[in-house]
Amino acid sequence: MREKELMVYRDFGQDGKLLSEMAWISRHFQEKSRKARTKLYACMGGLLELGGSHGFYGNLWHCYLSNLLVNHENSYSRACEIRGAVEGTVNAAVLHDIAIFRELFIFDFAAVSRALQVPEFGQVLSYEGNEQESRVYNTRIRDRICTLAVRLAEAPSAEEMKERLTEFYREYGVGKFGLHKAFRIGHRRTEDGAEAVVIEPILNIAHVKLSDLVGYETAKKKLVENTEAFVAGRKANNCLLYGDAGTGKSSSIKAIANEYYDRGLRIIEVYRHQFRDLNDVIAQIKNRNYKFIIYMDDLSFEDFETEYKYLKAVIEGGLEKKPDNVLIYATSNRRHLIREKFSDKRERDEDLHTNDTVQEKLSLVYRFGVTIYFGAPDKAQFQQIVKALAQRANISLPEEELLAEANKWELFHGGLSGRTAQQFIDYLSGTL
Repeated sequence: MREKELMVYRDFGQDGKLLSEMAWISRHFQEKSRKARTKLYACMGGLLELGGSHGFYGNLWHCYLSNLLVNHENSYSRACEIRGAVEGTVNAAVLHDIAIFRELFIFDFAAVSRALQVPEFGQVLSYEGNEQESRVYNTRIRDRICTLAVRLAEAPSAEEMKERLTEFYREYGVGKFGLHKAFRIGHRRTEDGAEAVVIEPILNIAHVKLSDLVGYETAKKKLVENTEAFVAGRKANNCLLYGDAGTGKSSSIKAIANEYYDRGLRIIEVYRHQFRDLNDVIAQIKNRNYKFIIYMDDLSFEDFETEYKYLKAVIEGGLEKKPDNVLIYATSNRRHLIREKFSDKRERDEDLHTNDTVQEKLSLVYRFGVTIYFGAPDKAQFQQIVKALAQRANISLPEEELLAEANKWELFHGGLSGRTAQQFIDYLSGTL
C-alpha cells in the first residue's frame, strides 16, 4: 500500500492510526509473524469499536476509509463543498490520492486473514449493526456514509471514484460543518497549553418543521423570507424574534435549521457568557461555503450587565466587515433586550446627555434589521392550535370535550400559548 505517497489527503491525525497499521499488515502479512497477527486483531478491535461508536454497518474497513475521506478538510474538499467539482491542477493531485485509496478499498484482506489464520476478520467485512444510534452522526448521515462506502468500493476506476466522492461533497459538504446541522461553542487545550475555541457538533436536534408550528403565519413568513434571501446569496438582515413565552420563537429557529440544511445552512448556538468567543468563531467559518446563523436564545440583559456592548461591536460595529455568510438570529421575551426600570428615569433626570444614554441601550436592538413579533394567542386561536395538534396526534376526543379539557389545562399550566397547547396534547397522548 502507498499510503505514505498521499499528497492532498494526508495528516489524518489520530484517526489515521488504523490506516497506518492496516497498511503495515498488508506489507508484512506474508511473513506470517506473531507481530502481524497481533496487529490484525488490534485493528479488528478498532474497526468493531468504530462500528459501535459511529453506528456503521456492512464492510467496516470501507466505512472507515470513507469516513476519513468525508471528514478530511483540504483545499479540494473545501472548494467542492456545496458547489461541486472545481477546475485546476489540484484535480490531478486528488486523482493520484484517490487511486491510492482505491488500492486500499480493493485490497484482499480475506487473503491476509487466511495467511495469518485469523478467520474472525470476516466479521468486520460483513458487520451487522445492532440498531444502536450513532454517538457521532445522526442516522441520516450515518446511512449516507455507509452508502458512500459501497459506491466507492464498486467504482470501476479511480476517476469514477473521485466523481462519486465529489458528488458527496457537493450534496453534504465535508468535515463537521458538512455532516452536522447545529453546533455549540466549546474550549480545549492546545499542545502549548493555550485555550482554543472549538465549534462542536450537536448530535441530536429536534426534527421540527415550520409546518409543525400551528399559527403565526405572518411571523413565519417574515422569517422564511429573510432566511431564503440569505441562503440564496442575496442581502439579508440579522433577525430578532421577540414576544411572549411559549409562542414558538425557539422552535421556529430549529425548524429553519432543518428546512435549509440541504441548502448549506448551519446553526451555531451561542450563550451570553460566550460572546467573547464570537470573533474566534467567525474567523473559523467566514471562508467556508456554508451559510451560518449564530443563534442566541432568550437574549436579554440586566441594566448592570455590559456584555451587550461587546455584542453590538460584533454584530455590526467592528472595523472588520461582517462576512456575507454569517447572520445573527436571536430570540427574546423583551422587545428592547435591556431591562429598564422606573428608577432609571430618575437617574436620567440627572444625566446631562439623557438621549445618549437612551440611544446606547436601544442601539443593540436596532442592529437587528428584522424584528418579528410572536404574541400569545387569544382564546379562539389557542383552541385552533389545540384542534390542529390533536388531529396531528390522532386524538379522537369529541371537540367539545377536547376544548373543555384544554381550557382547564391552560388555567393551571402556563396560560394561553402554543407551548401550553403542545404540553396538553402530549399529556393526552400519554394517558388516552
